[in-house]
Formats: sequence, structure tokens, C-alpha cells
Amino acid sequence: DESELLTVPDGWKEPAFTREDNPKGLLEESSFATLFPKYREAYLKECWPLVQKSLSEHYVNATLDLIEGSMTVTTTKKTFDPYAIIRARDLIKLLARSVPFEQVFRILQDDVACDIIKIGSLVRKRDTFIKRRGRLLGPKGSTLKALELLTNCYIMVQGNTVSALGPFSGLKEVRKVVLDTMKNIHPIYNIKTLMIKRELSKDPELRSQSWERFLPKFKRKNLKKRKEPKKKNTKKEYTPFPPPQPESQIDKELASGEFFLKERQKKRKRVDEIKAKQADAIKKRQEERNKAFIPPKEKPVVKTKKASTEKKIDIEAIKEKVKNAKKKKLGALPVEEVKLKMAADEKKKKRK
Repeated sequence: DESELLTVPDGWKEPAFTREDNPKGLLEESSFATLFPKYREAYLKECWPLVQKSLSEHYVNATLDLIEGSMTVTTTKKTFDPYAIIRARDLIKLLARSVPFEQVFRILQDDVACDIIKIGSLVRKRDTFIKRRGRLLGPKGSTLKALELLTNCYIMVQGNTVSALGPFSGLKEVRKVVLDTMKNIHPIYNIKTLMIKRELSKDPELRSQSWERFLPKFKRKNLKKRKEPKKKNTKKEYTPFPPPQPESQIDKELASGEFFLKERQKKRKRVDEIKAKQADAIKKRQEERNKAFIPPKEKPVVKTKKASTEKKIDIEAIKEKVKNAKKKKLGALPVEEVKLKMAADEKKKKRK
């Protein structure tokens, strides 16, 4: 039953480890050392007094060797917390990975841990590795900042490693996002999922339920198949026997019988072969020249179809049209009609 399940109340914290829990201290002395690159030497010189001061509160000694280029942490007789040396080891590891001291000293708290993710060997090609590592940062570091806000972790991308510092739940998400990015899965998909989970965790009713129905499911798009080359190199069948040795000039002469001919006969044969080749070349050249004199093929004459005599001509109708055209007065009047008209006009004037 759900009522019988043990749940951690909100805001509960594990009590701190004190001297009363281990009054006699540790039996043996433990120590850890790590190397740091040359470019971190100047920064470590400046912040080393702060490192010693923060570790002395937990009774852990720290030494910086600039000649060898190493940092060492060791327990003392007063050290009562056995896990303090592990935290001190993580502290010097993070300092060597270019994490600033302002973030590193948080590792000494109980609810903070670190994770150093090695990404150098996950991608073969160097160019692809740089491109995918750049996706973690995003434009002007926006993707990394979003990831830090969602996981409550400090993330440092340096060289072939990604250093993360924060709570255990956040470190788990950071590792998943980093490894997925190196596997060519864009971090924006995981960031969307984390944003949805953050909103769902605020609802007390949904805490005990499955969130699968709310989380987005991203499908992989199948890329187009590679174009096949025009010339395919087909592998020949393997044979244990070597290829036959090519015939030499002497072998060819022996096979044709030319080897046994005299020098004059050989020369005569060569001259005949040259003449035969010349005759063939002349013949081909002449054929190409004669092509210009070959007349082109004429197109066949297409016979015109006779006009169909199905429609009969109406002669009477044409005669009537001609008569009507004669009656119509078109253009200038004939001379007789002009004279008559002029005479009629004169008579009218006299009457007046």
C-alpha cells in the first residue's frame, strides 16, 4: 500500500558528522596527490592560502609543489571525519581542471558532490568532437547556463573533460546530457525534458505518479542514404594462384614462326605491314571525302487531294447576283446620265 511506503519529508537533511561520532580519530594517515598544468600555476599560487584555510577547518593538510607541479592533501591526527580526505581529493582535482576556488570550496559541504566526465575518447574525429563540445556551451554560453539553472550545478567544460559540482540528483542529469550530446543528441531535447520535470515536481499529487505521458518523445529522423558512386569497384574473386606471366617478344615470335626467319625476311615483313596500314588509312580517308559528294535523300512528294466536287454550283443564283450588282450605282455616273441631269437643272433655273 502507498500508505506503508516510507517517504522523505520536505526539507529533511542528514545530521552533520561531528567529533562526538568519532572521538578517537583515524588510525592511519591517508594522502592524495594530483598534477596540474603549467598555466594553472599562477592562479594556484594566489588562492593556495585560502585552500589551506578551508581544509584546516576539517584538519586536513594541503601542500603545493611548484617544482614537480603537484598538489597533495593528507590527514592529520586531529582528523575525525573519514570522508574529509575524499572531499579534499575532489577539491584539488577540480582546481587542476580550471574550476575557480569560489565554486570549489563548496565541495566540503555534505550535500554537494562533484563529477568529472571524460569526453575525449567518445568521438573519433577531432573536428566532430569540437563541434559537439561547442553544442554544450551554446551561443554565448546560453545552453550551459540553462543546464546550470535546471540542475543547480556548476559546470565547467575544459579540454577533454566536463567538471560538474552540485547536488547528487543534478550531477546525474548533467552526466546524461553530456554523454547524449557526445552521441549526437542535441542538448536542447534534454533541457526541454528537464523543464517539464521541474514543473511536474512542484505538484504534490503528481510526485507519486508516472511522468511518461507528460514527457516529450523525440523521434530520430532517418538521414538520406548515401549517393551510390557511378563507378563501383567490384572486388575480384580471391584465387590462391598467381596470374599467368605475360608472353615476351621472343615467345610471340616463336609462336608465329618469325623467330626463324632471316633478317631480310623480317624487314620485308615489317615493310609489308606498314604498307597495309597505310593503304587502310588512305581508304578510310577517301571514304570520308566521298561522303560530301553523296546527294541527300529527297523527301517523298505528297500528293495533293483533289477538291471535292460534292457541292454543286448554282449558276442561276450567280446570274441574279450579277444583275443586282449592275443596277447599283457605284462610283461615277455614265456620260448620258450626266448630260440629262444637267439639262434638267437648267430648265429649273429658267422657270424661276
